[in-house]
Parts: sequence; C-alpha cells; structure tokens
Amino acid sequence: MAGKMKCTVSTHRFPIGQTVRLKSRKGLSPKAAEIYRITAYLPARDNSPQYRMRNDEVAQERVTQEVDIEPTEIAPAAKAE
Repeated sequence: MAGKMKCTVSTHRFPIGQTVRLKSRKGLSPKAAEIYRITAYLPARDNSPQYRMRNDEVAQERVTQEVDIEPTEIAPAAKAE
C-alpha cells in the first residue's frame, strides 16, 4: 500500500475500568481525589498516552498522562450484564 498508514494499535498501558492512583499530588487541591477509574483513552501528548478518569465518591473527573498514574491494588469494577 502506498502512502502513510495510521497505526491503530493502542499504546495505553491501563485498560478502561482499571483503578489507578496519581503518583504525585503536587499542585493539587487537598480535596482532590487520590484514586480514580479509567473511563476513556485519549490521544497521546508529548509521546505519553492520556486517559480520562473519574472518582465517583467526590464526583471528580480529570485528564492525565500515563506517566502520572500507577495501578492500585483495587480490582476493576465488573461490567453489568
């Protein structure tokens, strides 16, 4: 095939539904949540995949880069059937 091909392979390390923790709380409000659930994949920024994530307990959503989060010991929420 001639021309450029767009790569469709996901480079995201964490699956949707995974619970994650922010590695650093520097610059965040003391009221900001610590644990979030990945809700969507976003395009990379500065070669780092981005995620939309949510904490339902404090009704917070945020966008963050993969380098700023780490997995937690909490298992992902089960999908409703």
